[in-house]
Amino acid sequence: MTDFELERDAIVQTFLAEAEEGLAVMEEVLIALEVRGEDPELLGTVFRLAHTLKGNSASLGFDGLVRFCHALEDLLERLRERSVAVTSDLVALLLKSVDALRELVPAAVGGAEGLTAAQERLLDRLARHATPAGAADPVPATPEAPADPAPAPERASGPRGLRVDLGKLDRMLDLTGEIAIARNRLRRMLEEIGGDTEVLEAQGEVDRLCQDLQERVMEARLVPLRATLRQHARTVRDLAAAQGKQARLRIEGEDVEVDTSVIEHVRDPLTHMVRNAVDHGIELPEERRRQGKDPCGTVALRARHDSGTIVLEIADDGAGLDRERILDRARRRGLDTARLDAGEIQRLVFEPGFSTAEAVTEVSGRGVGLDVVRRNIQALRGSVGIRSRAGEGTTIIVRLPLTLAIIEGFGVAVGDETYVIPLEAVAECLELPAEAAEDGEGRGIISLRGGALPYVRLRRLFAVAGVARREHVVVVRRDDGAQAGLVVDELHGETQTVIKPLGRLFRRLPGIAGSAILGSGRVALILDVPALLARALAGAGETRGQVARDAETEAISC
Repeated sequence: MTDFELERDAIVQTFLAEAEEGLAVMEEVLIALEVRGEDPELLGTVFRLAHTLKGNSASLGFDGLVRFCHALEDLLERLRERSVAVTSDLVALLLKSVDALRELVPAAVGGAEGLTAAQERLLDRLARHATPAGAADPVPATPEAPADPAPAPERASGPRGLRVDLGKLDRMLDLTGEIAIARNRLRRMLEEIGGDTEVLEAQGEVDRLCQDLQERVMEARLVPLRATLRQHARTVRDLAAAQGKQARLRIEGEDVEVDTSVIEHVRDPLTHMVRNAVDHGIELPEERRRQGKDPCGTVALRARHDSGTIVLEIADDGAGLDRERILDRARRRGLDTARLDAGEIQRLVFEPGFSTAEAVTEVSGRGVGLDVVRRNIQALRGSVGIRSRAGEGTTIIVRLPLTLAIIEGFGVAVGDETYVIPLEAVAECLELPAEAAEDGEGRGIISLRGGALPYVRLRRLFAVAGVARREHVVVVRRDDGAQAGLVVDELHGETQTVIKPLGRLFRRLPGIAGSAILGSGRVALILDVPALLARALAGAGETRGQVARDAETEAISC
C-alpha cells in the first residue's frame, strides 16, 4: 500500500467517524425541532451539519452523497427562510433522510456511488418539498461543481481531542496491570530480603507513579453517556407514533462517565427496555386523559454513580405492571404462585419466554425481551431489578461496574485457592456459627439479626479438598436487595485487579466470571455472584420460613 493510499484511508476513517457523530446530532436536533417548532437555532444547527457533510463528501469525490445532501440543504434553507412550515410530517421526512444518509455514507466509502431506487424517491420528495409554490418540480441532478468544503472551525479554547483506537487503550490497560503485578512481586521480594530504607522508599515512589498511570489510563477510557442516552429519543418518538401514542424522553445524568467497553455492551439492553416502556407502559392519550394524566407520557432515562458502580434507571409514568395478568400467565405456564411475594411476582417478567402481551407484534409478545436483558446485564457483572405501582408506572434499575477491565474485589480463600468477589456485591462478613446445619449439597440457612440468611459453602461447591478449621460467611447482595452468604475459609480483604478473560474451554464455567493475576503471580478466579446466589437459594426456600420463625421465637423469649 502506497503512502497516498494510507493517507486516504486515514482520511476516510475520520470522515466516517465525523459523519456518524454529525448524523446522531442531526437526528437529536430534528426531534427537538418537532416540539419547539421553527426554532432558528435548531434549524441553523441542522443546516450546518448537512452542509459540512456535503463539503466533506465533495472533497472525497462521493457524488451520490453530495446530491442527496444538496437536496436536503435546499429544504432546510426553505425552512430557515420560513417559506416552508415545520410540521410533524416534514420532520418525519427529514428523519428518513438521516436514515438514508446512514446507509449512503458507508456505501460511498465502499465504492457504491449511486443511489438506490428508494433513495432516489426520497430525494425527489425532498426536492418537491423544497420547491416554492407554483414553481416546476426540479429534477434532482448532480451540481455543476462540487460544493466548497465547509470552512474550518475556529480553534477552540477548551480541551483538545485526539481519536485513539480502543485496542491501543486496551493494551495500555493490560500493560499497567502487568506492571502492577510485577511491582507487587518486587516489593514482596525486597521485604523478604530486608532491603535498606532508601531502596524501599524508591520502590514506594514507583508504586505511586504506577498507580497514578493506571488511573490516568482508566480516565482516558471514560466517555459520557450523553450520546448513548440521547439516541433513544428517536426510538421513543417513532414507536409512540406507530402505536398512536404520545411520549417524550427525559434524560437525567447524561454527563455521567463510564468505561467505553460498558457502553458497547449496554446499548442493546437499553433499547429493549426503552421499547418495552413505550409498548407496555405508556397508555393511549384518551386513556391517560380519563385517568387525569398528561396525554403525553414520559419515559425517563437516569444515570448516576453509586459506590463505585453506574446505576441506570429506565422509568415510565404509564400503567405499571398488571399483577393479575402476570399471575395468570404464570399459572398457565405451570408455576406455583401461592408463595410469591410482590417483588417475586414482578420479577417473573424477567423469566425466559414470559410475556403479558395479548398478541404477537413487531415489538413484543414472544417473551424474548427482558430475559435477554437480564442475561446480558449479568454477563457484565451487573444486576437488574424492577419496581412498579399500578397506574403510576414502572422503573427498571440496572447496576453495572464502571469498567469491565479492572475489578474492585474482595479476596477470599478456600483451601489453597484464592477467589475474588466483586466488592460492590459484598455487604458484610461474619463467622459461621458452630451450630449451622446444612444439606448434602453444602447449602444451609442461618439466622442473621432475626432474619433468615441462606448460604452455600464454596468448598463443597468447587470440590476443594480438605477441612476448614475456621469458616467465615461473606454476606452478598442479591439483585432484589435480599442477601445470601458464601462460606469461605479466610478473608484477604479488598483488592484491585485487572480482569483476564478465561480461555475458550472455561468461558461457561458456572459461577465463574473471569480470572485475575495476584501480586504473587498466582491466578485467582473471579466469582459470578448472581449464579452462585441462585445455587445458594435453590432448594432453600422450604426451610427459610422455619428458620425465620425460630429466630422470631428466640427474640420473643429474650
